Amino acid sequence: MQRIGMVIGLKPEKIEEYKRLHAAVWPEVLARISACNIRNYSIFLKEPENLLFSFLEYHGADYAADMAKMAADPKTQEWWAVCMPCQAPLETRKEGEWWAGMEEVFFHA
Repeated sequence: MQRIGMVIGLKPEKIEEYKRLHAAVWPEVLARISACNIRNYSIFLKEPENLLFSFLEYHGADYAADMAKMAADPKTQEWWAVCMPCQAPLETRKEGEWWAGMEEVFFHA
C-alpha cells in the first residue's frame, strides 16, 4: 500500500461550488476511483489560504497504469472538466503535475 498526499490551490470565488460538487460526487466517478485501487481518499480545505490537501491510499501494483486508466475514463474526464476550473495549481508543482505531490515525512500507525 502506498500513501499519497497532494496539494493544490482553490479559487476563492469557487469554494462553495467545489464544496457542493464534492458533497455529491457522481457515482460513476466514485466507482472509477475504487476500480483504480484507491482507498481512504479524502480532500481537506484550509482557509483562508484556500489550499486543498488530498490524501489517499493506493492498493494496486501499478499506480501509473491505474492513473492512466482513470484519466482515459470519459465520465472522469467530464468530472475533471467541472472541477478543474475551480482549482489553482501551485506554481512550484513539478512538470506534468496538476495537484502538486508531497513528500511524506512522518507516519505513525
